[in-house]
Amino acid sequence: MSSSKLVQGYEVVIGFETHAQLSTHSKIFSRASTAFGAEPNTQACAVDLALPGTLPVMNKGAVERAIQFGLAIGSTISPRSIFARKNYFYPDLPKGYQISQFEIPVVVGGAIEFFLNEEKKSVRLVRAHLEEDAGKSLHEDFIGQTGIDLNRAGTPLLEIVTEPDMRSSEEAVAYAKELHKIVTWIGICDGNMQEGSFRCDANVSVRKPGAELGTRREIKNLNSFKFMQQAMDYEIRWQIEQIEDGHAIQQATVLFDPDTGETRSMRSKEDAADYRYFPDPDLPPLVIESEWVERVRSEMTELPRVMAARFVADYGLPEYDATTLTQSKAMAAYFEDAAKTCGQPKLVSNWVMGELSRRLNAEERDFAQSAVSAQQLAALIARIADGTISNNAAKQVFDALWSGEGAEVDALIESKGLRQMNDTSALEKIIDTVIAANPKNVEEYRAGNSKALNALVGQIMKGSQGKANPQQAGDLLRSKLG
Repeated sequence: MSSSKLVQGYEVVIGFETHAQLSTHSKIFSRASTAFGAEPNTQACAVDLALPGTLPVMNKGAVERAIQFGLAIGSTISPRSIFARKNYFYPDLPKGYQISQFEIPVVVGGAIEFFLNEEKKSVRLVRAHLEEDAGKSLHEDFIGQTGIDLNRAGTPLLEIVTEPDMRSSEEAVAYAKELHKIVTWIGICDGNMQEGSFRCDANVSVRKPGAELGTRREIKNLNSFKFMQQAMDYEIRWQIEQIEDGHAIQQATVLFDPDTGETRSMRSKEDAADYRYFPDPDLPPLVIESEWVERVRSEMTELPRVMAARFVADYGLPEYDATTLTQSKAMAAYFEDAAKTCGQPKLVSNWVMGELSRRLNAEERDFAQSAVSAQQLAALIARIADGTISNNAAKQVFDALWSGEGAEVDALIESKGLRQMNDTSALEKIIDTVIAANPKNVEEYRAGNSKALNALVGQIMKGSQGKANPQQAGDLLRSKLG
């Protein structure tokens, strides 16, 4: 649970339901392909079409991915879970029901931890359960008619449900990004939001501090982090205005329209009772032996939070740095490669989180596509650490590496004449000249004006054509002026 930031005197309460499409090659109860982009209805087999006499068969890979997710977030893996029929009629649901889990889901509890700015947050999960996706209704190409594409029908989903722990749209988006990172990091979902692989529903309500939970409205199918925040912000403002105008909030399912920036009601919200859940007679209970869970655990990749803890322990990084550097596997690998090469982890962290991230974001590229390799960055940082170049000069070298002007750090330092002066006697001569030429500044400094020292250091840097080490120049100047 997190501290509340009030909006117009109201506390915002947000819970999330996220559908992560699992990265299996075949569907959850049939052998049909889950590949994206095929011609409509070319990847729907007899089971997906619910033809008479067909029976569902559980996809072991889907169960294994659910176990991986549970282990990644510290959940309990249910040794025995049940599949249920969720009954509702919709044109793209051929059976007239969806196979899901109700009373006993495969994953129970757990939490997602993340940073919002530099404050640590934790959102508790209620559950994560396996279910099949429905097909898709197509309206654009059919005037006055609806086309039904059943390629998605039966695609395996993991529905991940939180407690209503989030208290702002910013926190909810940070949660969604962290969840997206985890499912893609462990490889159970490709996370492609445009293709519908990672879809979020936000349950939003508002209340006066200390009051009972307000009536929630569910914003469906948010498929970009940008729209997610816009939708929640609009909905929060809308609900507060309604209450302030004396209207009661009606529970409803709403859609966000990115063109207008508004949410609009789709239908009044059903409750669990409306779906008439009952155990699916065609599927036996799902039994997960502890040996299976332990085998999955032993084969899993190092998790982001485990890696972040290792970065703190091994490299002495602040927790915020370690968490930021483990936003993606490519970023973490880049940092570790550079840090091991030059032995300056904090400097590497600063550059990776700062200059490098800024440039990659501007060009919408990943760390794996960086124009400056981890080895080049390490070589550059080694030259900053040993005093060969100043930070300012390092930025010029980085520019040249990024633009492809050169590939060797030392060669660029020489060709651009960026090496700092490490010859103390030559530097002392420049300092003596500057002192003699600027008696007014010297007098002001001795009278207690510290800014006068900066002016003198500036003259020294100028006299050395920028090659003096500013720290060394300042120290020598102070000792000479007494």
